[in-house]
Amino acid sequence: MALRVDGRHPSTQHFARMFEWEHLSPDLQPMVIAIAGLAQGLIDLLGDGPELSAGLRKFVEAKDCFVRQAIIDTRGSV
Repeated sequence: MALRVDGRHPSTQHFARMFEWEHLSPDLQPMVIAIAGLAQGLIDLLGDGPELSAGLRKFVEAKDCFVRQAIIDTRGSV
């Protein structure tokens, strides 16, 4: 499911797509859904600008780290 970013700056739209979760395994989806909810809340609260883009970029990086750790937790060391 995509975040609601119609009419927002292209960079906001770009980063919002990185919080989609349908392609992930069912065990990872609840975590990413929770993270996406926080991202949506921040997008709803803040205006478009360079700091929102930077924050979303870092939040995507954090989400990726959390996903990798969850994979390590379930599959063992990589």
